[in-house]
Amino acid sequence: MPQLNPNPWFFMMLTTWVIFSLILQPKLLPLTSTNRPSNKTQTPNKTIPWPWPWT
Repeated sequence: MPQLNPNPWFFMMLTTWVIFSLILQPKLLPLTSTNRPSNKTQTPNKTIPWPWPWT
């Protein structure tokens, strides 16, 4: 059965993981988020009731 022969696909899988682990991952990890979390406490917004004309 050809599915049990690891020769054709194992080298490609190994190469892909090496490229990801050694090249791409260190380049992606230092990227910072554009929205940094703030330390401010958020105050709840005060809502104004809607003046319904039929009440």
